[in-house]
Amino acid sequence: MSEIKKTNAMRLLDQAHISYQYYEYETVDGKIDAVSVARKIGQEPEQVFKTLVTQSSAREHFVFVIPSVCELDLKLAAKAAKQKSIEMIPQKQLLSTTGYIHGGCSPIGMKKLFPTFIDETALLYDKICVSAGKVGLNLCLSPRELASFVQAEFAQTARFL
Repeated sequence: MSEIKKTNAMRLLDQAHISYQYYEYETVDGKIDAVSVARKIGQEPEQVFKTLVTQSSAREHFVFVIPSVCELDLKLAAKAAKQKSIEMIPQKQLLSTTGYIHGGCSPIGMKKLFPTFIDETALLYDKICVSAGKVGLNLCLSPRELASFVQAEFAQTARFL
């Protein structure tokens, strides 16, 4: 692999002495969804997680990290976040809210540490993969270390597509 410019997420993990592997993947085909990324980096789709940002009716933000082969169950997510209801934030608000763009949103190093929930299926694996904060780059690390670092809770939040 060529020498890459480290992302903010990678620098934060380095500072915290959390080990991770990184994978670069090609983006010219436009396929940057988490299932396609799993294929490109040679990982099981169930172990490649996507980061989704939601908001409550009071405009509080919540982050959900779920397997690529799943969709966020808004009822389960609201229950985990102890909210009456939540919805996905409009995509145009993602960058200003998190500092990340669609397809490159990492649970690590957002502008603010939002309440974060990792789907409990992550605990089935020694390592899960998440965006490194840049389209074309993914990180694989221990789900427990990730949860500890971003102060996340494990919860049932996703359902299989």
